[in-house]
Amino acid sequence: MMSQMPQQAAVSKCPSCEEPLESGDRFCGACGYDLSAVPPRPDDHPAVAAGGAVPAPAPAPDGVDWPAARDSDGQGRPVPVHAAAELPGTDSGGSPLPPPPAAPPVPPSAGVRFDRPGEPEEYPLQAPDPRLDTAAAPRSDSPAAPAPGAKVCVEVCVACRAGRVDDDGYCENCGHAQPRERDHMEQESGPVAAVSDRGLRHHRNEDAFSVGCTTLPDGAPASVAIVCDGVSSATRPDDASLAASRAAGESLLTALPRGTHPQQAMHDAILAASHAVNALADEPATAREQGPHQNAPACTLVGAVVTAGLLVVGWVGDSRVYWVPADRATPPARLTEDDSWAAQMVAAGLMSEAEAYADDRAHAITGWLGADAYELEPHTASFKPDRPGVVVVCTDGLWNYAESAEEMADAMPLDAAVRPLHGARVLVGHALDGGGHDNVTVALVPFPAVPQGAGSA
Repeated sequence: MMSQMPQQAAVSKCPSCEEPLESGDRFCGACGYDLSAVPPRPDDHPAVAAGGAVPAPAPAPDGVDWPAARDSDGQGRPVPVHAAAELPGTDSGGSPLPPPPAAPPVPPSAGVRFDRPGEPEEYPLQAPDPRLDTAAAPRSDSPAAPAPGAKVCVEVCVACRAGRVDDDGYCENCGHAQPRERDHMEQESGPVAAVSDRGLRHHRNEDAFSVGCTTLPDGAPASVAIVCDGVSSATRPDDASLAASRAAGESLLTALPRGTHPQQAMHDAILAASHAVNALADEPATAREQGPHQNAPACTLVGAVVTAGLLVVGWVGDSRVYWVPADRATPPARLTEDDSWAAQMVAAGLMSEAEAYADDRAHAITGWLGADAYELEPHTASFKPDRPGVVVVCTDGLWNYAESAEEMADAMPLDAAVRPLHGARVLVGHALDGGGHDNVTVALVPFPAVPQGAGSA
């Protein structure tokens, strides 16, 4: 009914087109909207419950056809309340405003910028890496352990103390070659000791050794030393020497307790070493295709077995065994003959020893372990020294600087029989002082064999 219509004076604009109205207008002059159907003006600020819900409007009186409010869902329910910034706006000309720029993501931690393209986690090192600052690095003896999943710093260069070491063992900052595990090795097994060093000129150590002690069936002690020198002109010479030394050492330490004669055991050990080196040449066809110019791995071998009254030596190649008596008034001796070009010239009477070993071909070997060896001829010999002494088992990296037995005896400390590890270190130092042109490996075995449990002081 008309008595229920709101006062027209309260309406200043057309609800449909918002054209200004005059007092008393019953229809909009612009769009013809029936102004008699305009509902009362709602409150500017509808009440909102504490929980954020807007209370439902009161039911309309029966018989009144209320138009849908502009801020409702068409069913009399108000639209959700929005913050002012969430509503689309217009500019001064009435055009929609462009959407606001997306806010930058919140950084997970301070000091990190995200306004640049993503960058790789690591770069090739061009300057000292601040993460490798030795002053900030934890001490190796610190009890604190890295947290699970924490990134562990890479190895630091031993030369510049700043650069990282690449997979090839060189510093990415200064290019210095880093020590490898085999660059310097020492081992003491009861009374037997051995030392191996890369030397001063080679980029890696291609020598290897194996030392140990065991007991013969009668309870007598036996000492074992094997020294192998990788042939540098062959492929993987370091693998060859390691495989040969391990195979020969294990063969001897297995055969001697069973009662095998030491000389026969040495012969069998050389064959076992040969098989181990030959196995390295059994590569897949794809590997041979990728390296068609590679040859078979190869090395030389020399060894000694010392018991209470017997000294057995065995060799293939140009590594040697020397005998140095404890009584230096007694002359020392060399117990092996080289498988080399120089030795052949001397044996044939074509050159003197001094002339042969001064020749550039002197160290060309005529016997070695490897799949491409002409014919394997293990050499073995037995001796029964009548006095105590020390057996020196070494590569040419040592005897190049102490070639004669007398020179070797002069270079070895007088107490080498009771301090074999110290004696081996001194001999390696002698070679390094002389120039260290090759890898240097030496094992010292006191004679007679010392019962297990006794060693260097």
